[in-house]
Amino acid sequence: MILIAVGVGVLLSVLWSYEFVDHTIGDSMANAILGRDAKATAIGGTVAALVFAFVSGLAGTFTACNIAMAASIGPMSQANAGAAARAGLRSLVRPVGWLTLGMVAVSASYGFIGVLLGERLPQLSTATVGTLPVRLIQSMIVFGVIGLAFVYLGLASLGVVRDPFAHRPVARVVVLGALVGGFLIGRPYPLFNKLFHWAVENGNPWYGAGAFVLQSLGNIAIVTVLFVLLVLVTRGGFIRFLAASPARTAALTGGMLIALGVFMVVYWNVRLPAMFDYGWFPTMPYNQ
Repeated sequence: MILIAVGVGVLLSVLWSYEFVDHTIGDSMANAILGRDAKATAIGGTVAALVFAFVSGLAGTFTACNIAMAASIGPMSQANAGAAARAGLRSLVRPVGWLTLGMVAVSASYGFIGVLLGERLPQLSTATVGTLPVRLIQSMIVFGVIGLAFVYLGLASLGVVRDPFAHRPVARVVVLGALVGGFLIGRPYPLFNKLFHWAVENGNPWYGAGAFVLQSLGNIAIVTVLFVLLVLVTRGGFIRFLAASPARTAALTGGMLIALGVFMVVYWNVRLPAMFDYGWFPTMPYNQ
């Protein structure tokens, strides 16, 4: 299981096309929802900025930093498997709520602090170290750490290392939400960068916190809908399937977390530097 998960993560990092996901999907979605060129048009006013925050978060769901949110389905199911099998759709609000709590705590804090620090943040810098932009160095560090955290949680779910959440499934989901919220700390996505600059120029840290929370809520909207639809379409069968075998739930959770954690580490810490001539990484024809 572990070797398969690692292989899937490495393969995904090789096949991933940021041009297609960021621009073809992400930018097109944002442009369609906003009815204008999201990158080229200035953000006009607080309300427009908050709308932009949610829409850009929604559009950025499938970027290389957010694809790891797919791993949340397993832990969310695990956190509430028994209750959901008995109580139905209403009980699904709980795991989604715990995930959101962890995510909002981190994204709001970073939005508030980010506005106070402003241009001192590497994420907003235009400087380079050699050929590598400073803002991408922050991305490499942040996503590398988050990826390793995913791998550890995956190994813990499989019983390979000590599981700090063995008897605390809710805490597992909260921590996973915090990791999702941490994506904003490293995100180089152009639409997010534009929102961040608006928040800093505005100078109000509360606006920054609110905008970043909406950005994160946009990020998990699709995952939440998919999770609920999965339960509805299967008439609760998916939850019952997991509840029937804790080992099966652990395998699903562990495999997804390891695969997506490996993807994040390899993509951001091996493939990305290679794009700037630091090392080598295989390149697919459509990524050249």
